[in-house]
Amino acid sequence: MVTQEQVKKKNFSGFKKIEAFKLLGLTDLLPWSIEAPPMAPSAFFQERLARLRRHFDLESGEEAKKLLIDAICDEALEGIEQIKIWKAANLEGETTTGVADYLIAENKRYLEAPFACVVEAKKDDFEQGLAQCLVELDACRWSNRQIGRDIEIFGVVTNGEGWKFYKLATDRLVHETLLYSLQNLDVLLGAQRHIFQQCEGNLLKP
Repeated sequence: MVTQEQVKKKNFSGFKKIEAFKLLGLTDLLPWSIEAPPMAPSAFFQERLARLRRHFDLESGEEAKKLLIDAICDEALEGIEQIKIWKAANLEGETTTGVADYLIAENKRYLEAPFACVVEAKKDDFEQGLAQCLVELDACRWSNRQIGRDIEIFGVVTNGEGWKFYKLATDRLVHETLLYSLQNLDVLLGAQRHIFQQCEGNLLKP
């Protein structure tokens, strides 16, 4: 008899959208509007962004775009002390496994559940990014439940210029925003900061 531990887990990157939807038992996503005040970028961030654009190619590949994603996440996270971002973090679900581009959890010297948010960086393929984000959200939920935590989990799919936000609620439904643009930087930063604040609040709940 083959045990669950002996069954090979499927990698996040191997999921197509239809497979991800079926894994989570979804037929559709719910529309979501984030109610958050705009966040004016700091002078430090504006200078950092100008230097990145001046010194780096930010268009050709995922690794280049991650420089931009790093800067935006860092700016939105400033002053929120109880959570931390791990890059290229290993993540395990019940039947899935892989590496999350960005994984947000409690601010410690080590990474452990509960997990609050995943960010998936894709060059321009938002459909594949959605598939991976959904599977990673499910893996976060499974990991959290192993330690008795049932909290909302957030996800982001971005190519650096465009950002879509997702929420896996405790009722197992997934909510999705429209596309946020770097062209409306203060609105984007406000939405990302709101997500991080929600993550911090969820992690601090007993």
